[in-house]
Amino acid sequence: MSDLGFSTAIEAQHRRIDRSNYRNVYVVGDVHGCRGALDALLAKLDPAAEDLVVLVGDLVRRGPDSAGVIERVRSTPNVVSIRGNNEEKIVHGRRQLPELSVADVRWLRSRPLVLSWEGTVVVHGGIDPREPRDALTVDDLQNTESVAADGDGPPYWWERYDGPERVFFGHEVLERPLVGASAVGLDTGCVYGGRLTAYDCARDRTVSVAAPRAHRERAPEKFLSPDRYPAVS
Repeated sequence: MSDLGFSTAIEAQHRRIDRSNYRNVYVVGDVHGCRGALDALLAKLDPAAEDLVVLVGDLVRRGPDSAGVIERVRSTPNVVSIRGNNEEKIVHGRRQLPELSVADVRWLRSRPLVLSWEGTVVVHGGIDPREPRDALTVDDLQNTESVAADGDGPPYWWERYDGPERVFFGHEVLERPLVGASAVGLDTGCVYGGRLTAYDCARDRTVSVAAPRAHRERAPEKFLSPDRYPAVS
């Protein structure tokens, strides 16, 4: 079991970084194959060699250029990504992306499930506060959304989670970034014509770029409002 309380199986897929090795860390929401938006956001952030850019997973599927997104991340030394639920579908053969090479899929399989540094955890979906940490599964960390009794709709996990670590996550599509003391949600619907968003940890602010176009349709009411479903403050 790790110092985060995860099981041995999860800990084997956990990458711990030393924050003191980096001038700044930027955490970026779901890219979903939108290579152009990722390039634009990285240009806007302009990270130095001593900075680190962490992506919350779901690099692939739904958008037009999953292979291009993988190529950009793999070729940029100070950009890393965890494994989202869409990567999980690819590596286990539940979904196919013919444009990906065998090497691409092998690389997706090697991505960590969890990345952390002091006081901070990055997962794709969330951390269910009702469950012991050592009982959480890969599916829990990639797909947790609702903690309602019937598993659908509010309350969402971030409305009940109060730490101790601050959790950065994607997966749930939001009208705008959700920023709380205990949780920061960064999937602002780039592939649906929204924005691609990063959190600038050193300056405690969000930075985003608009998607040039929508590649998938999503009804406005399917974008969750951080005002209506706020994180614990």
